[in-house]
Amino acid sequence: MSEIRRCSDHGPFEGETCPVCGESGGQLLGEDRRKRLSKFMSGALRHFPEDAGLALDTRGWVAYDDLVGSVTGKYDWAEPDHVAGLIAIDPKGRFERADERVRAAYGHSVEVDLDAPETPVPDELYHGTAPETVPAIREQGLKPMERQRVHLSETVEGAREVGRRHATDPTILVVDAARMDTEGRRIVRRGEGIYTTERVLPEYLSVLD
Repeated sequence: MSEIRRCSDHGPFEGETCPVCGESGGQLLGEDRRKRLSKFMSGALRHFPEDAGLALDTRGWVAYDDLVGSVTGKYDWAEPDHVAGLIAIDPKGRFERADERVRAAYGHSVEVDLDAPETPVPDELYHGTAPETVPAIREQGLKPMERQRVHLSETVEGAREVGRRHATDPTILVVDAARMDTEGRRIVRRGEGIYTTERVLPEYLSVLD
């Protein structure tokens, strides 16, 4: 996760130069503080809203100003522009902002109904896991565990990145998303390259060669 810079004409961006005008701009948020802020915001909107002083509605939304207040109360160096910039360019689409509200797009352990819109589903999706978990998954399928829904990746590399949280060399499972969709097993897109579903039964799974 790199620093966030800000162009005076085109707002926050990631990288050395503004992708619109090529200007270098100035630093908005350094790499370390960006990681800390992203981790806190994700946790507050997904897992511990009450601890962060937030009250999510049934669809996971909270007033944007309340989130800003929580962040600036947590970190004395944080500014409202930091929150806006982080949300605007988050590479994984972790956050949604609309009508002065904000929510996490996916990954909740608290009970919410995201009311996700219908979206096209790729024929195959992927899930990275530790090799020692594969026998149990082949027998029982993929379950949400501590989250509300199973999270799947659009690409092999995306699944591998997730799987590396659990193992140095994760096993990649292939999900027959086309068959799931045909048989009424709903899958929805919840972020950049992220899809969720209630469960993936063993018959929809295979191990990537």
